[in-house]
Amino acid sequence: MTRTMTPTTAGGKTAAAAILLVALATGCTTAPPEPVAPSAQEVVPEAPAEPSPTLTPPMPTSRWDATFEQTRAALRARDWMAAEQTLASLPQDLEAADRSRRDFLLARAAFLRGDLDRTDALLTAGPEEDVPAALRLEQAEFTRAIAQLAGDWLTSARIGAEILTQQPADAGLRRAIWRDLNRSSEAAMATALANAPDADWRGWLELALRDRRAENPQSLQEALLEWRNQHPSHPAALQLPGGLEYIARGVRAPRKVALLLPLSGRLAPAARAVQDGYLAHYFAARARGETPYALNVIDTTAHASAAAAYGQAIADGAEIVVGPLSKEAVAELGQIPERPVPILALNRTDSDALQSGSALVQLSLAPEDDAQRIAELAYGSGARKALLLRPAGERGARLGDVLQQRWQALGGQIVSTASYASAEAYSDNIKNALNLNASEQRASDIRSMLATNIEFTPRRRQDIDVIFLLADSPVEARSLKPLLAFHYAGTIPVYALSSAYSGVPDSRDRDLNGMRLAEIPWLLGSNPGLRVAIAAGDTGSDSLTRLNALGADAWLVQSRFAQLQAGADVLLRGDTGLLRLDPSLRLQREPVLAVFDGSDLAQP
Repeated sequence: MTRTMTPTTAGGKTAAAAILLVALATGCTTAPPEPVAPSAQEVVPEAPAEPSPTLTPPMPTSRWDATFEQTRAALRARDWMAAEQTLASLPQDLEAADRSRRDFLLARAAFLRGDLDRTDALLTAGPEEDVPAALRLEQAEFTRAIAQLAGDWLTSARIGAEILTQQPADAGLRRAIWRDLNRSSEAAMATALANAPDADWRGWLELALRDRRAENPQSLQEALLEWRNQHPSHPAALQLPGGLEYIARGVRAPRKVALLLPLSGRLAPAARAVQDGYLAHYFAARARGETPYALNVIDTTAHASAAAAYGQAIADGAEIVVGPLSKEAVAELGQIPERPVPILALNRTDSDALQSGSALVQLSLAPEDDAQRIAELAYGSGARKALLLRPAGERGARLGDVLQQRWQALGGQIVSTASYASAEAYSDNIKNALNLNASEQRASDIRSMLATNIEFTPRRRQDIDVIFLLADSPVEARSLKPLLAFHYAGTIPVYALSSAYSGVPDSRDRDLNGMRLAEIPWLLGSNPGLRVAIAAGDTGSDSLTRLNALGADAWLVQSRFAQLQAGADVLLRGDTGLLRLDPSLRLQREPVLAVFDGSDLAQP
C-alpha cells in the first residue's frame, strides 16, 4: 500500500504525522549519482602503535642505529618489554640527538603498556633543538595519534594540520584531520578559531564550521564556494574533504523518493519511529522554505515481498528508495541482480550484497559499531588488559569477537572472558572471572592448616584495568554493574554498549553510575529541535528514540547522497554517530562517549 498526504502548511504537520505525503516540486530529472566503494585498505581505522610519516630530511646516522632499529622491531611487534630491555643497553652519556631518539622510543614503549603520564614526560624530556628534524616529525605524528585516541580531537587536528604543511600529499592525514574536526564540538571550534594564529589552521576551522552550520546542500554549496575563494591555496581547497567536493559541484536532487517501511505487523512501532525521525527533518526543511520533493511511503507488509515493494516504488517513479527496515528484507533486495534505482537500506546484511545494479547503501544501528568503539575509547584512556563479560548465545559471542578483534588490533589483551546465561548465574560468573573463588579457596586451606579461624577479605585478580560489559538490556546492566562493586571490582572502569541504556530516563539507572557507554549523539543533545517536533506530533514513537535518530539520519544521507561518490573520504556527522563508508557500502557508525552520573547520561 502507498500512502500519501499533502502538508497543511509550510511549517506544520498534519494530524497523521506517521503518514507521508506527496509534495510536487521541481528538481533534477536524473537519478542521484552512485556512491563509490572504497577499498579495504582505505578504511582501516588509525593504528597509533607504529607511526610512519615520510621522514624528510632523513634521520642522521648514529653508532647506535642497530640498537634503535632492534627497538623499533620490538615495538612493531608490540613487545614493549623487549624494547625497554634493548634500550637499557645504551650508555647514559648519549649525545643529545641519540638521547632524544632513545626517549622517543621509550615513550612509545610506555604508551604500549598504558603508562600515559610516562609517555607524556618522555615526549617532552629534552630541548626541542636537540631533536633531529625527522624525529620531530615522527614525534608530532605520534603525539597526534595519542591525542586522537584520548578524544582530544582539536589537538589531534591541529597537529595534523602542522604535519600536513610538510607532507602535503598525505591523503590519509587530510582524512584524519577532517574526521577529528567533525568529532569536535561547534563551540570548541569557534573558540579555537578566535585564537588561531596560523592561516592554514584557521582555514580548516572555518571550513568545518561552514559545513556544520549549513542547513541544506544548496546553502552548503554556496558556503563551500565562498570558502574556496577565500582560501585558494589551502591544503583542502584542491579536493574538499569528506565528500564535500561533490556538494560544491552542485547537488542533483531527486524529484521523487520512496520510503519503504513495515507500517503494520510486528515491526510497525519501529517503522513509525523511523518515519517520524525522517518526517521531522522533512518538515523542518519545508519550514526553512526549501523546495520539497515528491515522497511516497510504501507499506512493505502490504506486498508479497520486499522486491515487490521495491518494484512498486520504481513503477511510481522513485529515483531513490529509502528502506526497507528488516534485515531479511534488505538481504532480499541485496540479491536482486539489477537494481534500476539506488537504495538506502535501514539495516545491515550479514553478507555482501550484489552491486551489479544501482548501489545498495546500508545504514543501521548495528551493535558491532558500539563494540568497536568502546574498545577504542578504553584503549585511548590507557587501559590495556581487559575482562570481557558477555551474555551467552550467538549475539554475545558475535559482539565479543568484534570487540576482541578491535581491542587486540589496537594492542590490548583480553585476560579473562565470562559469559552468563541467566540472572541467577551473574554473581558466580563474575566471581569466577575475577578469580575470587581461588582466593576463597586459599583462605580455606590456611584455616584448615592452622586449625583456627582467621580474618579474611577475598582478593580479586589484579591484572585487569578495564571491564567490557556487553549487556543485552538495561535490566542486565543494572544487575551486573553493582555486582562488580560487590565483588571488589568497583574501581575498575566499565565500558558498555548502548543497549545498557533504554534511551528513556529511569531512576533505576543510578545503579549504572560511572559506567561509560558508546552512545548516539541524538541522546546527548544533537538536533534538539527535531526531538521537540517528534514529541509534539504525539505519535508515541519518541519512546523509541534511537529509531527516531535512524530516521533522521536516513534523511541526512539521502539529502547528501552525492557525497557518497567520495568513497573512503565520505564523512557525515549524523544523529546516530559519525558515518563513513566501508567497501561493502555499509555506513559504519562512530558513536560518542557518554558517562552515567547519578541516573543521568552525559558527555564527559
